[in-house]
Amino acid sequence: MREYLLVLLASAAVTYATVPVVRWYAVRWNVMAEIRDRDVHDVPIPRLGGVAMYLGFLTGMLVASQLGFVSAVFTESRDAWAVIAGGTLIFLVGVVDDIWGLDALTKAAGQIIAAGVMVLLGVQLLWLPFNGVTVLPYNASVVLTVLLVVVTVNAINFVDGLDGLAAGIIGIGSLAFFAFAYLLSVDSGIDRATTAALLSTVLAGICAGFLPHNFNPARIFMGDSGSMLAGLLLSASVITLTGKIDPYSVGDAALLPALMPLLLPFAVLAVPLVDLLLAVVRRTRARRSPFAPDKQHLHHRLLEIGHSQRQAVLVMYLWAAALALGAAVAAHVSVRAGLLTSGGIALVAVLATRSPRRASSS
Repeated sequence: MREYLLVLLASAAVTYATVPVVRWYAVRWNVMAEIRDRDVHDVPIPRLGGVAMYLGFLTGMLVASQLGFVSAVFTESRDAWAVIAGGTLIFLVGVVDDIWGLDALTKAAGQIIAAGVMVLLGVQLLWLPFNGVTVLPYNASVVLTVLLVVVTVNAINFVDGLDGLAAGIIGIGSLAFFAFAYLLSVDSGIDRATTAALLSTVLAGICAGFLPHNFNPARIFMGDSGSMLAGLLLSASVITLTGKIDPYSVGDAALLPALMPLLLPFAVLAVPLVDLLLAVVRRTRARRSPFAPDKQHLHHRLLEIGHSQRQAVLVMYLWAAALALGAAVAAHVSVRAGLLTSGGIALVAVLATRSPRRASSS
């Protein structure tokens, strides 16, 4: 556990320390997020914050490779190297988009290529809980793995609409997933040095290091270079953990913990995934492209009912925590405990979601 903490602190420290340097270059090169109709900021903000996050990611992986316990991740499989390769590719696609702009199809192609590289290097979904347990044929495994990565990347990208929103939600989700992955290793008697636990640790670290610069009022945005990298790391942690579990060896009593690697991401990403689904339905019904931007995301709705940016972000943090932490508790304690955890946090979230104007008039 101490080595994971060291990795988290190293990732956070490098990300935090390099953001001002990246910001200086972004301003100098005029890599700015200009003001658009759907945006909530009223002055141009530098982007390319993903560069600092990428440096934090590499630092965390480098530190882990030199630690006696966690370094086993790099020697016992190629998963970590595969994620570094895929992460580098999707980061570069994001940098190009942040600086020059890419159309939606070109960006999607870059995401598919990055996911495909991870698949070719061995990071794949191996089974799904259908009809008991279904071991996936190679072609189906490739398609579903790439699909999971692309959906996760775009869900994170969709929710990145308020200062600190994406970094906070990803950080909460990655901490919840680390807790689940680590405790699963302890309970199942498997090696505690897993790629899933390492990736979620590094991801939590880079989010923690970036958030102080990005919370309202933001001094820099992560841009697509950061949001797509974060989405890939989160999905890769999920995929690599499924490879550590033999579903045939799991009895009915332990079925929930075995399936949780596949279920927890949907809990972690429930807020951005719901936002993504609503956006696609809304735009399709209006006969617009699903990729066409608008100002009707969940965070926009919170602003419309009277919340400040900070209040809206904190409300969405609560919803993310209710789902992610509740799922993790359900897997390792009991479903009842998980429901109580989710219900308690959700109750606070419901009260916080109420319009400030209504709350003050009641």
